[in-house]
Amino acid sequence: MSGRDVRVVYTKYDGSLHWNFSMRLLGEDEHGVWLGADSGLVSRKGDGPDVIIKQPHLMLIPQGVWWTAVFNGQPASTEIYCDIASPPRWPHPGEVTMVDLDLDVIRRRADQQVVLLDEDEFAEHQLQYGYPADVIAAAESSAAWLMAAVAARNEPFGRAPLGWFDQVR
Repeated sequence: MSGRDVRVVYTKYDGSLHWNFSMRLLGEDEHGVWLGADSGLVSRKGDGPDVIIKQPHLMLIPQGVWWTAVFNGQPASTEIYCDIASPPRWPHPGEVTMVDLDLDVIRRRADQQVVLLDEDEFAEHQLQYGYPADVIAAAESSAAWLMAAVAARNEPFGRAPLGWFDQVR
């Protein structure tokens, strides 16, 4: 199962391309599918210019939940970055897709503070894209759950990523 490339595609609610990149499939555990990349990964926002990621990192694609998580190695100032998104879909084994729903939960490396980002964008896009009430509720519920779980270091936000990082470095 491990070793192949997986294209990760985030879209916005209107279907427009958002962040997209490819990572190596590392494996799967009780938390979901783990992808990894060493420093130098090329990422793009829509059709924009290449963005080079300067640290090794992991991505966790859980099943049936409204979020994904990225675990950044050094020297990133953000240790964990969770995107609130629609439950991931796998159109085929080499691609995973989800709709980005604006809200993000991060844990900063230096002070370990957990922060909710982009509430203004979420409010704006509710009107612009016409998010249905169930999507809004799922996004808000997921953000609240993540704020607590990341702060408490509940798995997979504790030791779970450590072994997977060994496969990336």
